[in-house]
Amino acid sequence: MKKLIECVPNFSEGNDLTIIKQITDEMEKVEGVLLLDVDPGKATNRTVVTIVGEPEPVIEAAFRAIKKASELIDMRKHKGEHPRMGATDVCPLIPVSGISMEETAVYAQMLGKRVGEELQVPVYLYEYAQADKSRNNLSIIRGGEYEGFFDKIKLPEWKPDFGPAVFNERAGGTVIGARDFLIAYNINLNTKSVRLANSVAFDVREAGRVKREGNPITGKVVKDAEGNDVRIPGTLKACKAIGWFIEEYGIAQISMNLTNYKITAVHTAFDEVCKSAAQRGLRVTGSELVGLIPLEAMLSAGKHYLKMQGRSLGVSESELIQIAIKSLGLDELGPFDPQQKIIEYKLKNAAEEKLIGMNLRAFSDETASESPAPGGGSISAYVGSLGVALGTMVANLSAGKRGWEDKISVFSDWAELGQTVKEKLLKAVDEDTRAFNKIMEAFALPKSNETEKAARTEAIEAATKYACQVPYSVMQTSFEALPMLRAMVVEGNQNSITDAGVGVLCVKTAVRGAYFNVLVNAKGLKDEAYAKEIVAKTKDLLKRNHEECDSILALVEQALV
Repeated sequence: MKKLIECVPNFSEGNDLTIIKQITDEMEKVEGVLLLDVDPGKATNRTVVTIVGEPEPVIEAAFRAIKKASELIDMRKHKGEHPRMGATDVCPLIPVSGISMEETAVYAQMLGKRVGEELQVPVYLYEYAQADKSRNNLSIIRGGEYEGFFDKIKLPEWKPDFGPAVFNERAGGTVIGARDFLIAYNINLNTKSVRLANSVAFDVREAGRVKREGNPITGKVVKDAEGNDVRIPGTLKACKAIGWFIEEYGIAQISMNLTNYKITAVHTAFDEVCKSAAQRGLRVTGSELVGLIPLEAMLSAGKHYLKMQGRSLGVSESELIQIAIKSLGLDELGPFDPQQKIIEYKLKNAAEEKLIGMNLRAFSDETASESPAPGGGSISAYVGSLGVALGTMVANLSAGKRGWEDKISVFSDWAELGQTVKEKLLKAVDEDTRAFNKIMEAFALPKSNETEKAARTEAIEAATKYACQVPYSVMQTSFEALPMLRAMVVEGNQNSITDAGVGVLCVKTAVRGAYFNVLVNAKGLKDEAYAKEIVAKTKDLLKRNHEECDSILALVEQALV
């Protein structure tokens, strides 16, 4: 698997977009780096940039951006709502795939060393890149901010990890580290009061608030036996939060960093803020996302709110996302485009979904053209997805049937299974065509000498094996849907029994069609043992699939006669 890391530098400029453009241009000059998102904030006077790529080019792009920011941003003139200590205030690295957190931390240390030595900017490491756990928290490092760091940096315990122990008057200091995926998330309130917003923030953030005697605002701070402040913890783990007023919007917000969305989900944070705000006579009006969000977080939110509504959770991915957007009010302050804000969608290669991205007519026309792909394999996968979709539809109709409220969870579970199988089959539509293209590419390899001939033969054999595996996977995946289709015929809304029956017919066709593709590709294999094994497996699966399909179809006909 290719090693991929994400880098999310925060620059202390959110108003002059020409400066931000010059910084991001430096990043985009590095080959192999993809600029995913640029999110400027006027009131915070801060821009969050997201790039992704393999570690070496990402580190190079980050260094160039930090260098350019130190040249263009003068911290002596900087004002903004967000805490900050430098032109590049913080620069975290996040492992995406194929790389461990420990490896990512090493890259953060390499970047920090280069910034400190070459740019003469004081660098502090944080989170997983920082060995000293007493100074690995970003908010503790940044305490005192730009204005306070001229004295703070002189303290022995605050000597930078890299760079001079003299604060850079123009560029300030930079914090570089490795961390888990963080969701920067702001929740909107119907007030301008920062005091009220902070009260809500203190209710929910993990650090909570200091305990006071008598008056919770002006009372004397309670100390423990060692003289430390006693704190009342907030209700949310892995959550940092403050309240602030955003002049651009004319409202106060709860500004949150969700440092582990699997511990505290976005929807959990939103609901908890709603609860705290209501207790203080406030109302949450919506929220906004700063930077990108994982697809999983959006889907979890969609399912959470569907469950609260007593609806089936087995709806399409796009519908789950739309439910999340509306429930969280992510489009209150401006449009929310999932293709631009969800990290997996930004990383997706459009070529990966060339066929399933087409409309019905375009797909049919492409199939009918003189091009050999898409062929029977892709069509088999697509027919299978339609069959599963029909069964899923029956499950959702049954979950919404009046008088069947006690069965919602059962049908919702079937519908969720159907959506999962359907998505696998849809991906196989393009994957089968790619498998065919791999064979064509292998045959096109040069064969002018013995070395080239051997490499070509090996490539053809590997591509042909893969072209057997893809349709066999289609057979297996389609077969997985039959328990759901049987349940819909027997237990589902009987007004839709014929829809489930057609779904079974589609699955039967998909499995036999994919079977044909396994056979035709296996004939071209030189590895006879592999060919014999996969043909035997497909024949067994075909037999079991047809027996089950015929059994379910007999139930459909019996119910209709």
